[in-house]
Amino acid sequence: MAASAGPEIERLIGLLSKLPGLGPRSARRAALALLKRREQLLLPLAASLAETADKVKSCSICGAPDTRDPCTLCSDPARDAGLICVVEEAGALWAMERSGAFRGRYHVLGGLLSALDGVGPDALRLGELVARVGEGGVREVVLALPATVDGQTTAHYIAERLADAGVSVTSLARGVPVGGDLDWLDDGTIIQAMRARRPT
Repeated sequence: MAASAGPEIERLIGLLSKLPGLGPRSARRAALALLKRREQLLLPLAASLAETADKVKSCSICGAPDTRDPCTLCSDPARDAGLICVVEEAGALWAMERSGAFRGRYHVLGGLLSALDGVGPDALRLGELVARVGEGGVREVVLALPATVDGQTTAHYIAERLADAGVSVTSLARGVPVGGDLDWLDDGTIIQAMRARRPT
């Protein structure tokens, strides 16, 4: 921590250092920037954090954070309720929305199955997903989960749970990114790209 800072500043640095991508040094720089620009940054940020903590909640249907319940996406009648895209966290949902490639509904799991970390099915929103599909009207569940061991384990578990539900369970294609050079790709990406090849 900052040796010459008071306890309030040290607490701010400590809290900032817990954010993803910010270590103690980056947190000190961020805290200093906030303090230097108190009117333009610190006070508006403090007000925004307080308002967010007060108003944002998880959607009772999909689990996404929003100020409404049901959330904006679940309330949108223009979205295809027959398609559900399953994501690990809200960040993945926001990435999908940025792309504009999906016009259905979402389901945020809140994490991935992980035996090493002691995360089992009950710790995630898997039961809620099965219940949503069981209500009827869903024809496809798209698994947009990370290409990691935990992501694949979770995808396999979901596919098994939905095997008798009468819905199509699909996964996002994996492989070479647009503009990607094979020489820079890892072996796993090349293997997945080869397995997911299609006619041109």
